[in-house]
Amino acid sequence: MILLKPELFIKTAGLLGIFLVLFAESGLFFGFFLPGDSLLFTAGVLASQGLLDYPTLCVVAFMGAVLGVAVGYWFGAKVGEALFKKEDSLFFKKHHLINAQKFYEKNGSKTIVFARFIPFVRTFVPIIAGTVKMRYRTFLLFNIIGGFFWTVGLISLGYFLGNIPFVKHNYEYVIFLIIIGSLAPLLIHALSDPERRESIKQFIRKNFIRRIIRK
Repeated sequence: MILLKPELFIKTAGLLGIFLVLFAESGLFFGFFLPGDSLLFTAGVLASQGLLDYPTLCVVAFMGAVLGVAVGYWFGAKVGEALFKKEDSLFFKKHHLINAQKFYEKNGSKTIVFARFIPFVRTFVPIIAGTVKMRYRTFLLFNIIGGFFWTVGLISLGYFLGNIPFVKHNYEYVIFLIIIGSLAPLLIHALSDPERRESIKQFIRKNFIRRIIRK
């Protein structure tokens, strides 16, 4: 329901539901599949319609995102190294952790801010920061900055665009564009690696082209 109908989820679960989703996606490794971007934008649209209080929504979302990342850091500091030895399961995919590690190594402390806007990566970056024992004061500063721009930024985008007639009646399309935009960095990263690009080609040939030919 969260993935396909964020509006219904928000109307059902309210501010507590928003807090819990952002908390889980921001730092609990099993929350990587949750749709934080679309949830924040939709909440902003609903706030513009008077269904949610805008200031309260911003505070709740900000606290959920910041506290989630803080827990992710603590979790990484405690058991982060063991995760690299863990096998894939329904709620854990090692390649997300490895991608987050590479992103962290490339961008350093700024990763805590940048990762907020990249699905999957934002869930695992705090765990990586904890694993490598990043200085907590630095981590906390970037956590607050990133959490503010991500939550308040997307909520405000929905809030101020929500009363535009086209957006008000077709905001599902805007959410779709936000999801595509947030996934774009991951797609670019995947296609920039020749080995990964070849794997994608093989996957497409095996699962789609052959089926079309058979038909």
